[in-house]
Amino acid sequence: MTGPEAGTLHADAARVLDDWSAPDADQDALRQAYAAHLDRHPDGMWKACGAGHITASALVLDPGRGRVLLTLHGKLRRWLQMGGHCEPSDATLAGAALREATEESGIDGLRMLRPAPVGLDRHRTPCATHLDVQYAAVAPADARFTVSDESLDVRWFGYDEVAGVADPSVVRLVDRTRALL
Repeated sequence: MTGPEAGTLHADAARVLDDWSAPDADQDALRQAYAAHLDRHPDGMWKACGAGHITASALVLDPGRGRVLLTLHGKLRRWLQMGGHCEPSDATLAGAALREATEESGIDGLRMLRPAPVGLDRHRTPCATHLDVQYAAVAPADARFTVSDESLDVRWFGYDEVAGVADPSVVRLVDRTRALL
């Protein structure tokens, strides 16, 4: 890729979407829609893009104990994975997801399970449509979390408990992540 977009977060997101092998037809349709969104919107990475914007999230997991860390989102009042808006300081989409997970969980030493996304989820929020690119991050064995200003609560849930507290998009993310373990 050449031109003004080369080397930018926008270019990284376009490359991630182009390179990602979607696990099924629905995910591939979202991948194509996200790529088309970026083609149409040079500002498609940023919250200011009223047509919707790419967001980055990471499911924080503790595979040794069979659990995931979820946040009770302050505005949405739902149990979700850590994540949010990209920032100009983010060099990569995976980096944005890891930054968000670290900020919202307070856990130092998170590492990505793999460099590629686990899944995609498009959903409406009060600010706009989020085109979320979902990753998975592994917590260190001695991880201690904190509750950020954006959260009402943060809590570990066993894999089998997630369906009882979270919406289907989070359940799908947990299932896709567990399949990679």
